[in-house]
Amino acid sequence: MTFEQAKIVIVLRDDLLGWQENNVTAFLASAVTAAYPELVGDTYRDADGREYLPMLGTPVMVMVADGDRLATIRARAESRGLRIGLYTADLFATGNDVDNRAAVAAVSTEKLDLVGVAVAGERRVVDKVVKGATLHG
Repeated sequence: MTFEQAKIVIVLRDDLLGWQENNVTAFLASAVTAAYPELVGDTYRDADGREYLPMLGTPVMVMVADGDRLATIRARAESRGLRIGLYTADLFATGNDVDNRAAVAAVSTEKLDLVGVAVAGERRVVDKVVKGATLHG
């Protein structure tokens, strides 16, 4: 997938607190970056030659939806063969990656209490997957 083809959307549940929105967005952006390193741009350099970390080379849209819509988005992504990043309510109570993965592994797909999902893929496909979510405000 190239910058020109890609669309990245993070969809947050519409009842999160501000700190939760920030936390979930950061974790889900990192999921996309880890899964699709080809979407990461080049190192930044200022006029003095100092280097800064590269970032995703395509914009990340943040949207909101209710819990039912998040479950629909997860299912749509799966039916179209897209991998997603997810964040569940249980992860707010954990403090590390091992516990995070264990918390997700303990719950069946249909019972995941989704508070956020990240979808990356070809623009038209991603638009269909996230249909019904609205831009974050």
